[in-house]
Formats: sequence, C-alpha cells, structure tokens
Amino acid sequence: MNHDATPSSHPETGVLSTHSVCGAPCWVSLTSRDLEATENFYHAVLGWDWRSTAKLGEHFRIALADGAPVAGIAAVASMWQMAVAWTPYFAVPSADDAVSRVQERGGTAAVGPISLPPGRAALLADRDGATFGIWEGELFTDWETWRKAAPAFIRLHTRDAFDAAMFYGEVLDWASDRPGCCQVRYEGEEVVLRSHGEVVARIESGALEAAPDPTIRPHWQIHFRVADVAACVRAAECHGGSVLREGAEEAVLRDADGAQFTVTSRREI
Repeated sequence: MNHDATPSSHPETGVLSTHSVCGAPCWVSLTSRDLEATENFYHAVLGWDWRSTAKLGEHFRIALADGAPVAGIAAVASMWQMAVAWTPYFAVPSADDAVSRVQERGGTAAVGPISLPPGRAALLADRDGATFGIWEGELFTDWETWRKAAPAFIRLHTRDAFDAAMFYGEVLDWASDRPGCCQVRYEGEEVVLRSHGEVVARIESGALEAAPDPTIRPHWQIHFRVADVAACVRAAECHGGSVLREGAEEAVLRDADGAQFTVTSRREI
C-alpha cells in the first residue's frame, strides 16, 4: 500500500474529506471569550483576515491567510465553561467511534460529537489531560494548502511520548492498515508522525501532570510559521498579549485572552 500518495478528493464533489487524511491533523481552532478582541489581536500579530460562516453561526469565525482558510475561532469559552486555548483537530472517519475509543482508553470527552456543518466534531482530552479535537466530514480547505499555510506544525508535550503514541495510535488508527493512515517513527527521544510522507506532528516526553505552570503540563502546542518573529512579539505586546519565551527563530506567546501559541521562522519541523 502506498501511503505516500497525495490525498485525493471525493470523485463526485471534488471536496477533500477526513477519509483521505485519516488520523492526521486537519485543522486548528481557538476557543475564546471575546470574538472581536480575538480577531483584532491575531490580525495584528499574524496578519489574518476573517470571515463569518452562516453554517457555523454567530459565535464562529474562519481565519484567512492570503485568502486561504487556516484556523477557526469559537467564541464559546464562557458559554460552554471551557478553557481559552488553541486546539488541534485530527481527521477521523467516524467521530462516534473515535470518542468511544478515547473513553475506553482512559481519556475524556468534554464536548460532542456535535454537528458543525459540513461535519461533526468533538473536543476530547487524552489520559494525561492534553486537549485535542476530532473532525469527521468535509475539510474546510484543501489539506495540502492548509498544511503549507498554517500551522507550521503541532507538538505534544506529554509525560511519556511512547505511551501517548500508543493512545493516539489506537484512537486515530495511526500505523494501521487503513488507507491513508499516518505513519509513526521513533527518532531519538521523540515520536514523529507523518501523513503521506510529510511530517505533521511530533510528540516529546517530559511534561509534568501536576505542574502549576500550564506551559509544562501535558498539552498540544500550535506553531505558526511567520516571516518575522520579533515583529510578532512586538505586535502581541502592543495588543494586550505577553511573551513567555523568546529566541531568534521562535517565541512562545500568550494572547490577550490567555491562549498560548508559538510563532516560528523555522522552515523545517
């Protein structure tokens, strides 16, 4: 079976679905409290424009980079009693099956599955508490376009990378005989996830479950590729955000609402 082939769209509609990129990260979304403030912050820091979508409703927006959809905002943190945070979503053929697998393996379901046309979604947590989402249905944009536009990559900071890879592999059918599934390799101290030959995520050990600092508790970190890290840092500070860590090629930022993310100028994962 050739897992390195380019994912194909549905032959009748031309729309790519989660069946083609099974188990791969396919979207990132931010839960927030204040939609307008969040839009203004990320427009200033990442240059994103925004569009509303009648299908999703007034609490949701789609972020555009050079006209391509790259991320979503769901202003439901207060309404649904959820944390303000960036969350990666993984493509699954069945949201119901994925939620059942998570619960069977000691994880939890916070929200869903719920209908969010053109698909269904659920917000979950693995057994170490790291939050992630699943998506079943049509993708918001061409997967290759999205992957190259944003984010640069996602990384799971967790207690035990090997144990986490087993959990996610069983939930998301990594390294299985399912067509289009992701491949897993152990490289040094990390687990590396590839979809159709491309690195799409990494998992590393060392996070502490009970750490008071949320940056070192198990969590998925979203990395956005930018041309000028220093400019992003200045824009974040000018618009109510804060800098958690800054280097020449990368900075960990917190937006004005408290959500953490990374900006990076690195071209390779």
